[in-house]
Amino acid sequence: MGEKREQWGSRFGFLMAAAGSAIGLGNIWRFPYVTGKFGGAAFLAFYLLIVFTVGISITIAEWAIGRAGKSDSVGSFRRLGGGFWTIVGWFGFISALVILSYYSVIAGWIIYYVKFAFSGLIGSIQTSASEDVFFMALIKSPKLCIALHLINMLLVVGITIKGISSGIEKICKILMPGLFVILLVLVARSLTLAGSIEGVKFYLIPDFSKLGIDGMLAAAGQAFFSLSLAMGIAITYGSYLGKDEKITGLARTVVELDTLVAFLAGLVIFPACIATGIVPNAGAGLTFITLPRVFTQMPFGKVFELAFFLLFFIAAITSAIALFEVVVAYGIDQLKMNRKVSSIVMGIVVFALGTPSALAETPLVPKIFGKGFLDAVDFVINNWLMPVTAIFICIFVGWFWSKGAKDEVTNEGKIPFKLYPVWLFICRFVAPILLTVLLISGGKW
Repeated sequence: MGEKREQWGSRFGFLMAAAGSAIGLGNIWRFPYVTGKFGGAAFLAFYLLIVFTVGISITIAEWAIGRAGKSDSVGSFRRLGGGFWTIVGWFGFISALVILSYYSVIAGWIIYYVKFAFSGLIGSIQTSASEDVFFMALIKSPKLCIALHLINMLLVVGITIKGISSGIEKICKILMPGLFVILLVLVARSLTLAGSIEGVKFYLIPDFSKLGIDGMLAAAGQAFFSLSLAMGIAITYGSYLGKDEKITGLARTVVELDTLVAFLAGLVIFPACIATGIVPNAGAGLTFITLPRVFTQMPFGKVFELAFFLLFFIAAITSAIALFEVVVAYGIDQLKMNRKVSSIVMGIVVFALGTPSALAETPLVPKIFGKGFLDAVDFVINNWLMPVTAIFICIFVGWFWSKGAKDEVTNEGKIPFKLYPVWLFICRFVAPILLTVLLISGGKW
């Protein structure tokens, strides 16, 4: 029941889908926080260095593997390398499957916030009681979390089931421009608040004393994870690329868009927080607890609160779609299902796997060596499996498939790639060494 392989309908559609896969929750809350923590512009400069050397190099490598393999993550490595390299493809598939299982839970929380942002209830609840009452009530409600997880997966399945050009590409061509419009509106509002200039200084004036080795490693880690590498996404999306497309140019554009969103998110969060006298914190607390309090203290705060959570939802849903396509493509290419059957079957699998994460903050799911289920799974995938996968991708492209990779990236020599020696050096040496350091430094439970 295998189907003829689909292709992207247009270059713009691919760019929007690829940018949507990279632009996720980490761009909105994590990037601004770690930038401020590790010296503002000092961190930003090092981050840009890593993302436009190592990050873009691995992106090009994964797209080349996908387009040459013309299959999902597992199938592409099996076709191009076989043997052990097929296992590397499996690593990407497993990462996408597991990440989506808990990513869907978080996306469900955002759907809940969007609903209440429409009514303006979030701010009033946050200020009338303890600041985390709304969020804590949400994550400790088993039925509600399961229901929201289900709603998100139904949305993802509904979009993906329609295919590449009619489903994923079509929705991303609508949502991603909308994301940039909302983001620019929020930046304008944040920068016009009284006292916002102090937030801009905090964000953009470099303080190299705060960077240090930890800051450099954090910048490298942020660059790596922000681009959604080693999850099978770039390989799968690359497999739908036409042979006449210029991979290097597309990769540069996607990396630029991803970085731009992260940078602009900082211009929303830091000026707004500091202008309203609230210190930004990390993670879910920043998004679901701190920022609602910020919006209540600005004129027309309810409108901008709604805009922010719509922005957050777009980032979440486009990334979830990309992760799900990795899983669906495996069902189509390896299990010979048609797209409809694969989407439904894999949707059920992802929903089932995500159920423990949805219940992670309830007594129904025990902690794993001191970590909640969702945090534990996230730690294993992000700190162990993904760096290992990326290391092997670099070794494969740099040492075992370098001639094939060059032919793929240059379209059999038709497109010049003057930086090929630099790219090859990064794949062979720089990226594996950096990723190994990240693995060792971040792998402590």
